[in-house]
Amino acid sequence: MKRMLPGLAILLLASATFTVAQNVTQPSVINASVATTTDTKSDAQFQTRNPRYAICSGDTFDVNFELSPEFNQTVTVQPDGFITLKGVGDVHVAGETVPELTQTLRSSYDKILNDPLISVVLKDFEKPYFTASGQFMRPGKYDLRGNLTLTEAIAMAGGFNETAKHSQVLLFRRVNDQWLEAKIFNVKQMMKDGKLGEDPTLRPGDQLFVPKNMLSKIKPFIPNAGVGAYGNLAP
Repeated sequence: MKRMLPGLAILLLASATFTVAQNVTQPSVINASVATTTDTKSDAQFQTRNPRYAICSGDTFDVNFELSPEFNQTVTVQPDGFITLKGVGDVHVAGETVPELTQTLRSSYDKILNDPLISVVLKDFEKPYFTASGQFMRPGKYDLRGNLTLTEAIAMAGGFNETAKHSQVLLFRRVNDQWLEAKIFNVKQMMKDGKLGEDPTLRPGDQLFVPKNMLSKIKPFIPNAGVGAYGNLAP
């Protein structure tokens, strides 16, 4: 018992130091709304559903004119979000969906054509993806194919490593250019209870982050001989 007292004192001091440092230096998420999951399925889903793909720089698409084929063309979105059109010039299209893009092109060509019939076909565009960072076995960027859920994405990233905090998986989703929406999922409890109805479906651009658990944060302050005695501190 006497031999454990110094280790215990160091543990308590390290824990108190970590708590104070966390309260002082923990960065806040700017322009993000954060909510934790509840027992209802609807609350586990984000607000926007079935979003359309938004045109971005580097995308390439065909513009076809049913009655004026001489204006048919293939264009690429420039880094500043503009495209250059035959007979029209530069038009900004970044951030628009395909229906919005089609309407923008029609409005632009209304100046030189009478009620143009235009269709747009995407050729080369950014493939859907999600990113996994933090305490995953294989963090990185992954293709998002089909209806992929949070737990399936975790599996694709190799699952959690030994320092992961399973009860606090953060899912960030971009709402617009200025705002990120975030939710915290207790995957450990979700899997324990078998409540897969709370398992959200990922969307293109989603970001997953898993922080370290408490033990891994204070482990450097614990004497090696005493680590085993405090193994139950991990959530």
